[in-house]
Amino acid sequence: MRDFFSLLKREFQFFWQNKILRVLFIGAPILYGVLLGYVYGKGKVTDLPIIVVDQDRTEMSAKVIQMFEDNEVINIATVLYDQNNLSDIAIEKEANCVIIIPKGFQKMVFTKKYPEIITIVNTANVLTANYASSAVLLCLGTLKAGVQLETLRKQGTPEKLLETQYEPFKTTFLKKYNRSTNYMYFLWPGVLATVLQQVLLLALALSFASEFENNTFKDLVDKCPSVVKMMAVKIIPYMIMSFGIWLLYWAFATWFRIPFFNNLGTLTFVAGIFVLSVSFIGILVSILIPNQLKATEVLMVIATPSFILSGFTWPLSQMPVWVQSIANVIPLTHFLKAFRILSVENGKLYQTYGSIWNMIIIGIVCALLSYLALYFKKRTILKNA
Repeated sequence: MRDFFSLLKREFQFFWQNKILRVLFIGAPILYGVLLGYVYGKGKVTDLPIIVVDQDRTEMSAKVIQMFEDNEVINIATVLYDQNNLSDIAIEKEANCVIIIPKGFQKMVFTKKYPEIITIVNTANVLTANYASSAVLLCLGTLKAGVQLETLRKQGTPEKLLETQYEPFKTTFLKKYNRSTNYMYFLWPGVLATVLQQVLLLALALSFASEFENNTFKDLVDKCPSVVKMMAVKIIPYMIMSFGIWLLYWAFATWFRIPFFNNLGTLTFVAGIFVLSVSFIGILVSILIPNQLKATEVLMVIATPSFILSGFTWPLSQMPVWVQSIANVIPLTHFLKAFRILSVENGKLYQTYGSIWNMIIIGIVCALLSYLALYFKKRTILKNA
């Protein structure tokens, strides 16, 4: 046991002596946690610039403009009275929408000639386009309802019948979980889990590859002849440090007031399985590719697209089957699914069993392959001794 702890100490020393690894493993989670926290700290998109082209200049068009001004999501960058150089002005003002109120709009509304307000949406950025267009639709929909109710009122319809005349049935939308549609609550946890996976893979890529490159693997074998113990010595230090990063993440969640404290103990248990699964992938590549640079390059190929493939921002069901197959062998895919169930949707542990078993299977397969690869590496070293 004393030898085992001395080897753990050796591994921590190796980690601390590697400046790049130290900065990567400790600095990246802190940097991304703070940076993304402040980038998405506002949570909701507001004051998106729009342009209104008021060709009518009447009381009703002024009411439309006033409704836009009262909406927190959009902000009128400028009001024009014709369409001259409209495209150039829209680019200059970085307008997300251009709303064109036609000439004679008020007159056509009162005479029931069904005028048309044209909204040109800049979809270069899908996120801001959706927010801005939804806000514009809300304002115009409210105006439509107001005009319709006022018309019915002028026709002598009793107040009690106004709503039923205009609206034959009610529709109610209830938002659960992220009720404010806060973008930070949605994106921040997924990105930080991706960072944790990435730094683990890159750090463990060096675990055995560095031993092979520096010709110290024989020393490791002499001190620790057991293959299982060798694997444990490489993984346990990063398990301990990963728990430190996990605590750091929850400190960030408190600092940025992110309400993800449901099922914290259960989620920590699932995160431990996630870290183990990722660790076995890392040491497998490190054993198979005895070159630090090449091992990190291979694991970067795995880590870089993992967030996109995870189904966290774009549903897995909408991806081709072969892409889903790739996503399903990456632990992050299953961890983020479990995270969403436990922390966001306040679900139960049994509802994440599928994700947990998938991570366990990935970990077991990689652990067995790592054991076999390391066993043959050890035999080769001992034969050549």
